[in-house]
Amino acid sequence: MSRPALEVADIFRDHGPAWRQAHAGHVSLDQLKVMSAIESCRTAALGGHVARCEDCAYTSIAYNSCRNRHCPKCQGAAAKRWLADREAELLPVPYYHVVFTLPARIADIGYHNRAAVYDLLFKVSAEAMLTIAADPKHLGARIGITSVLHTWGSAMTHHPHVHMIVPGGGISPDGQRWVSCRPGFFLPVRVLSRLFRRLFLERLAALHKAGRLSFFGNDVHLADGPSFAAFIAAASKTEWVVYAKRPFGGPEAVLAYLSRYTHRVAVANSRLVAFDRHGVTFRWKDYRVEGRDRQKRMTLATDEFIRRFLIHVLPKGLHRIRHYGLLARGACAENVAHARELLTIRDREDQPTETTVDTAKPPCPCCGGRMIVIEIFDRGATPRHQPSAPTSAIRIDTS
Repeated sequence: MSRPALEVADIFRDHGPAWRQAHAGHVSLDQLKVMSAIESCRTAALGGHVARCEDCAYTSIAYNSCRNRHCPKCQGAAAKRWLADREAELLPVPYYHVVFTLPARIADIGYHNRAAVYDLLFKVSAEAMLTIAADPKHLGARIGITSVLHTWGSAMTHHPHVHMIVPGGGISPDGQRWVSCRPGFFLPVRVLSRLFRRLFLERLAALHKAGRLSFFGNDVHLADGPSFAAFIAAASKTEWVVYAKRPFGGPEAVLAYLSRYTHRVAVANSRLVAFDRHGVTFRWKDYRVEGRDRQKRMTLATDEFIRRFLIHVLPKGLHRIRHYGLLARGACAENVAHARELLTIRDREDQPTETTVDTAKPPCPCCGGRMIVIEIFDRGATPRHQPSAPTSAIRIDTS
């Protein structure tokens, strides 16, 4: 029998209690809640149901999922639902992928001021895009943006950046025509980078003046006004990374690409290789290297693996997916309809078809028959029925 795939939940269940005890007082309540949710995900602790095949009486147990947005096991279904909603907003134009990244020293400040700095990263990157796109020297149009926040690099280090998916064009200021960007070119990244840097540093200085930033360790001196002003001056002379990737092949390719980014967590279960007395081994990509050698393996002490995972727990209430411009939630449907009209898309057959998320229960793994629920049990309870021998309990996503 094949060995069960390793999961983050296994690591948390095995090492979590000792880790919490060793780091008591140095871990936030939000991080503790995430650990608890992942440990309990798809276990009897969250309850579940028992299903039986109508034809062969095969019986299985399905435990409830935690639905936590940081849980590696709970993101698949959430991503499918989100993508189905987004398909109705796709336009028949090329799409571009633009990424805004914070420099390391700014990211260091963001580590201890996550809510304020991540919110600033979202807003300033969107403002830079909307401003340059509206400039007649570049595009001269109102564009739409979907932004996704990632706070990690492939090695799970702190690396905050925003991924943007943007239609290749926009609506003219007078609302009378669709303005397409040049083929294969959206907006000048150097111009975006300069504006992004200036706006971000101005807003960061305003946060400092308002007393909304905290500093620790080697950065404690930045609480002083003149020291922070010198820091801002130095940051204004460094290069800030903004880059754009080539356009996608079409609406279907956009959805497939989006699914790779929208509901990711710091490390997917599929990247885990081993968990033993040496620590946790996982696959990662070294983007400094080209070709096959980019794919590498890293082993971290278990304490360090857990620490790196938890530094990416987002502050409560902070949305990691946001929409701007034509795609801002309030007027999105109206703007998309107007854009389609300007693109002369009137035939319903040319519009994206509605995607249906399959919420049906999986068929019987024994005979393919229909499975029906025969028992629902509460959190922490033991189901009265047992799974069919010799098969152990089958855990399926009930979210």
